[in-house]
Amino acid sequence: MAQVAGVQRELQLFPYHRWRENFPALARKYRENRPYPHIHLAELLEPEIARNLVDEFPSPETREWIQYKHHNENKLGLSKRALFPEHIGQITDELNSPKFLAWLSDLTGIPGLMADPSFEGGGLHQSASGGFLNVHADFTMHHYHKNWRRRINLILYLNPGWKIEWRGAIELWDKQMSHCVERVEPLFNHALIFNTDEHSYHGFPERLACPENVCRKSLALYYYTLEEEGKFAAHSTNYRARPEDGWTDAAMIWLDKEVLAAYSKAKARFGFSDDFVSKILGFLSRKKPARPGAPARYTAAKETKSTADPR
Repeated sequence: MAQVAGVQRELQLFPYHRWRENFPALARKYRENRPYPHIHLAELLEPEIARNLVDEFPSPETREWIQYKHHNENKLGLSKRALFPEHIGQITDELNSPKFLAWLSDLTGIPGLMADPSFEGGGLHQSASGGFLNVHADFTMHHYHKNWRRRINLILYLNPGWKIEWRGAIELWDKQMSHCVERVEPLFNHALIFNTDEHSYHGFPERLACPENVCRKSLALYYYTLEEEGKFAAHSTNYRARPEDGWTDAAMIWLDKEVLAAYSKAKARFGFSDDFVSKILGFLSRKKPARPGAPARYTAAKETKSTADPR
């Protein structure tokens, strides 16, 4: 239970009672949806709970953000649980709890789901105007637990007043990457839960057109199953070009993917973290003088940690 700011009554962090209503139909819809099992849930949390998350979501100028900026994406990430604000921390703990894992296993039909308390590749994400994430299938095995197979993504959007013309809808593509099957707008308190494997292609490849003072914000949690080591091959994030992407862009998408794959292999082999790399890159970037006449937003961005995204 959580005491909501400015509200005397207490609310469940996750409304199990509400989502248990007509649950068999909900689970059936999840498993039958195409291009791969998924479900779009409006009002995942109670509105008061969700508003608390928005109110305390960290500013993009906060120094702790990791800047994922390369040819295949442009966004910020924060995965350290100790740095999460109070209410966001409470929600992530609930969504990683045994009770929620049981609910999620019942919904998806995947038994034995496990949470990742390290939020590898997940946690808080936000993208400003011009941000994007090219279509991709996620990495398949945890970088630091070789027998953890990635199975489910849960993305909760925290964008009050988001307008469709700002773009930012997550696109779900077919296995052949021939067309987009479904788009989900990143609306406030809406969530997308979906299976993730070698062919679950998704992303928001269109550059955001939101105002300069608005960011596309989300909370991402990834869930795993424990597998026999060596049973499943580990694949790094597989970015793919769309049919409408030109030859030059398609070549750059492939080249950037290969560079990130090498980074992922080194990371898994030597055990270093994105935060470690970020500190080095952040130190080097602060050594460079700010551009004369640069606005404060530019300077702050340079001070934000930068690295490759492990997704």
